[in-house]
Amino acid sequence: MKRILIAVATGLVLAAFLVTLLAADNAMHVRRERPRSEAADAITRQTGATWRSIEVTARDGTPLDAWLFVPHQPNDSVVLVLHGVGDTREGMLGHAKFLLRGGFTVLTPDSRGHGTSGGDLITYGIREASDVRTWTDWLLANQPAHHLYGFGASMGAAILLESLPREPRFRAIVAESAFATFEEISYDRLNQVSGIPRIALWPEVGLGFLYVHLRYGVDLRQASPANAIRSTHVPILLIHGTEDANIPLRHSQELHALNPTATQLWIVRGADHVQALSKDPALYSQTVVSWFASHR
Repeated sequence: MKRILIAVATGLVLAAFLVTLLAADNAMHVRRERPRSEAADAITRQTGATWRSIEVTARDGTPLDAWLFVPHQPNDSVVLVLHGVGDTREGMLGHAKFLLRGGFTVLTPDSRGHGTSGGDLITYGIREASDVRTWTDWLLANQPAHHLYGFGASMGAAILLESLPREPRFRAIVAESAFATFEEISYDRLNQVSGIPRIALWPEVGLGFLYVHLRYGVDLRQASPANAIRSTHVPILLIHGTEDANIPLRHSQELHALNPTATQLWIVRGADHVQALSKDPALYSQTVVSWFASHR
């Protein structure tokens, strides 16, 4: 009986070990979806805008793809719009629509490792923050716009925040449902899946981070909007729903507390993860457009 119990315990430990490594590896990759050009066509019919495909090369040689939308009557402002993990530029067209109607030129990229952009790894802002600088360089060199803004949802919000130390040219940004640090959201996700208290999850999180560091050379602890936001002077509107079951509201509350001078926090009652727009489209679009317009 003692041998059986030891064998069972050993098997459970090994199984937990393998599950942790698999989860860590899966976090670095997503199943790719291709954005549909028909969706871009539909937005232009609804707004009177025009669109075209854009490709740039990141600083590490990774090809990055995007759609550029130009409104019928541009207002001399451009917004870089970033999607969340597992999504594509197509998923942000609802936001592009009201921005275009407000006169903003909109660039919607596929993040590296997503859509038709290159790259095999997702690093949650560690490498993607440099890609933001690549896109903003292209926009300011190729578009007749003098006011640069950013909008990000979920992972896109985190990437946008992490880019601020190296990209100070944003007049203002909006970050919806951002995580404070990737390490903190890792604990949250494991707790959501397993029900195990956060305090008991440090071996799994530590092992997963070590595996990613050794295999891919990526230290996920560096994925930290919290560190990036501390000293920025770029005005930031943080948006978070009270019913966000993916990234808890406290992440945006923590970010706001780290730099209350540069940030405002809009808590949307009853909204789930990145669903604030669907709760009240008119109020949401008015709030975002007004935030940008007030920082020209």
